[in-house]
Amino acid sequence: MIVTERLRGGEDPWDFMEDLPTVDELVVFTLRAEHIEANGGVRLNAARHYRVLRQIALDYPPLTRAVWRLLGTDTPYRRWDAAVQADAS
Repeated sequence: MIVTERLRGGEDPWDFMEDLPTVDELVVFTLRAEHIEANGGVRLNAARHYRVLRQIALDYPPLTRAVWRLLGTDTPYRRWDAAVQADAS
């Protein structure tokens, strides 16, 4: 879905393929979204985002590397999203 959206937006796959999330990152994003939904849809501030991702790493040890990769970026989620990249420019 992400690839299709970017292609329909006229982007060259060679320009964005490395920015796409890994399967583990997608799982972390899904778990994060489930937490947000369970919390009434309230958006996470930076501190809460850190705690939620850290808890995911504790609950699912195989995802620890993906969690820490996401915590180490300036845009810890949706860095693959063209709209977020445009806002950062």
